[in-house]
Amino acid sequence: MSLSLGNGEALALTGRNGAGKSSLIAMLCGRLRPDGGSIRIEGADEAELPELSHLVGHRDGLKTALTARENLAFAQDLLGSPAASPEAALEAVGLAHVATLPVGYLSAGQRRRVALARLLVSRRPYWLLDEPMAALDTASQAMLTGLMRAHLLMGGAILAATHGPLGLDAARELRIGP
Repeated sequence: MSLSLGNGEALALTGRNGAGKSSLIAMLCGRLRPDGGSIRIEGADEAELPELSHLVGHRDGLKTALTARENLAFAQDLLGSPAASPEAALEAVGLAHVATLPVGYLSAGQRRRVALARLLVSRRPYWLLDEPMAALDTASQAMLTGLMRAHLLMGGAILAATHGPLGLDAARELRIGP
């Protein structure tokens, strides 16, 4: 398999369940090692990809006992390269009103939006999204599409495994498997 993704580009990975979309994303962010081949990043080496990318996967990666704000502050401290404040990120995903609630009390869609808000608290050029629209209602899907468009306009790149449309007209598609 060969693919390329440049600044301002979006690539939708499609294919049946189990085709390898999530595994490819895990390799790109350094969670899995490929059995063969290589991952190349122009101007960087493979070891730097985790420092250049954000991953939002199937599991939200949130600490249920921490508040939404605390989860985002933790992510920002861990990831470095501060961008938006946790409060601004929660506002952007429509969750300013739950900033002080433990995420364990939030609905699946709200938890997904907190996970997506992590994309905004630290600067990373590559967004690796695994089923980014999962658990989101129609309004939240439109909000995410707006965030993705803004990221692309700022020169970022997005690779998303998806079974549905991303809402990005210029997104290329790579189908994995039969």
